[in-house]
Amino acid sequence: MSGWLSYISGKRAPPSRDSTREAIIDLRQHLTALEKKEDFLNKKIEEEVAKAKAALAQGGANGKRVATNSLRQKKMHEAELEKIAGTRVTLETQVNAIENANMNMETMNAMKRGKDILKGIHGNLNIDKVEQEMEDIREQMELGNEISAAISNPVGMSQDLDEDALKAELDELEQETLDEQLGEAHPVPMHSPGAKTPAARLPSAPTGQPSRSQEEEDEDRELKELQAALAM
Repeated sequence: MSGWLSYISGKRAPPSRDSTREAIIDLRQHLTALEKKEDFLNKKIEEEVAKAKAALAQGGANGKRVATNSLRQKKMHEAELEKIAGTRVTLETQVNAIENANMNMETMNAMKRGKDILKGIHGNLNIDKVEQEMEDIREQMELGNEISAAISNPVGMSQDLDEDALKAELDELEQETLDEQLGEAHPVPMHSPGAKTPAARLPSAPTGQPSRSQEEEDEDRELKELQAALAM
């Protein structure tokens, strides 16, 4: 971890990826060799215990001597096992420290690259430029909406109409309609000379209230029709 701290503080360059990987692989291989050594010593201990039991089963002074030597060898193997166990703990601690330090270094490198990218992106930007760009974007969007509205408006429908001419044409059409309704409601009766003509019934007032001048014109027209009928 001291090497990693030295790298963070800028006192020395970090180790290369290859050298770090090689160190981790070498330590892992050494741990594997120690595990095999432990397996071998455990088997030797079992063998020495079996020899001691067999010698004691034979009995006699020679059997005790052989059993004693086997137990002595067993103790030596157990002492070596304890040393290997301590070595394994040290190596495993070192491997874990290197792997953690390497992970920290990779993380810091990634963060540093990210920081450099952000600095490069923000190097050409400031709040004034951003606000100006946003204002330009809003103007272009408004212009686009106006263009869309102009395109969607049918050709010829936006021409200005003469309201006075339109009203005059409407009044003329209304008068024609009224004349047609009066002609259909009061036809001139056809009869032979000398026949007594009944009094003509005045037409009912049309729907809606016409102007005063229109009523006078209607009365004059009805009077003329009545006179013409009486003269026949």
